[in-house]
Formats: sequence, structure tokens, C-alpha cells
Amino acid sequence: MSPFTREQLLELLRSNTSLAGIDLGGANLEAINLSGVNLKHANLWGARLTGSHLEGADLSGANLHFASLNGADLSDAKLSEADLGGADLHHANLSRVDLSKAKLSGANLHDANLSGVNLNSSNLRWANLTGANLEGADLDHADLHHANLHGARLTGASLGAQLDTERNA
Repeated sequence: MSPFTREQLLELLRSNTSLAGIDLGGANLEAINLSGVNLKHANLWGARLTGSHLEGADLSGANLHFASLNGADLSDAKLSEADLGGADLHHANLSRVDLSKAKLSGANLHDANLSGVNLNSSNLRWANLTGANLEGADLDHADLHHANLHGARLTGASLGAQLDTERNA
């Protein structure tokens, strides 16, 4: 559980845009504006960020395991090497996000906007990508074993990915 209340976090944001390394595990951050905030290596394990604004935020190396980010706007954010395993990102806007080397195994990306996203060398095993927009996405060297791509839009995507040919054929 986060040692910060929502009010304390908002006060921190008023005085500082860098929250690098902060522990916000399990915090209720629904509909909060964290646009452009530095959250590098922050612990957001199980945090509730439903409908939050994280445009341009730096979440590189952050722990977002089992975080709820449904409907969140993460456009242009940096999430390279972030752990989003089991995270709920359905209907999230992840356009132009850097998710290179990110862990997204078991993540729910149903109907998410991943247009122009960098998923190079990411782990997407068992991820739910049904109906996701992956147009123009870089999936080179991404691990898509057992990922559900039913109805996903892949126009212009770079697919040098490792596919589970038995499941996705």
C-alpha cells in the first residue's frame, strides 16, 4: 500500500514534476493528471490509474505489474523496460509509446490504441490484444507466443516477431 494519500501526492506534484523511484504501490490514482511527470523506476504495482492522464510521462523501468490503466491516456509516454505483466490496459491510448523491452505478459490490451508504438524486444506472451490498433507498430523481436491477436489491426506494422504459429495461424 502506498505511503502517500491522494492529497499528499497532489501536493508533491505541485512542487515537483519528478517522482522517480517513488512507491505508489496499490495507490488510488484514478483520473489523476500525471502528464509529463518523471516516474522512472517508480513502484506502481497494483495501482489504480483508470482514466488517468500520463501523456509524455517517463515510466521507464517502472513496476506497473497488475496496475489498472483501463481508459488511461499514455500517448507519447516512455515505458521502456517497464513491468506491465497482468496490467489492465483495455481501451487505453498507448499511441507512439516506447514499450521497448517491456514486460507485458498476460496484460489486457483489448481495444487499446497501440498505433505507432515501439514494442521492439517486448514480452507479450499470453497478452490479450483482441481488437487492438497496432497500425505502424514496431513488433520486431517481440515475443507474441500465445498472444491473442483476434481482430487486431496490423496495417503497416513491422512483424519481425516470434509468433506461436500453432495458435495464431
